[in-house]
Amino acid sequence: MTRVISEWVRCPVCGNKTRLQIREDTELKNFPLYCLKCKQESLINAMNLQVTIIKEPDTQTQSR
Repeated sequence: MTRVISEWVRCPVCGNKTRLQIREDTELKNFPLYCLKCKQESLINAMNLQVTIIKEPDTQTQSR
């Protein structure tokens, strides 16, 4: 029987644990991660227990 390794995803802004737990075979792409403590949402990718933050381009207002 093989043991599956899992760990909690930490908020990239404040570093606290979120309610999301990932396993070593979990793959996330463009996942909106919300932190209850700092009330921030971050877009992340996760693969092989490595979480990377996706930098979103700044939204620009449309001028006439």
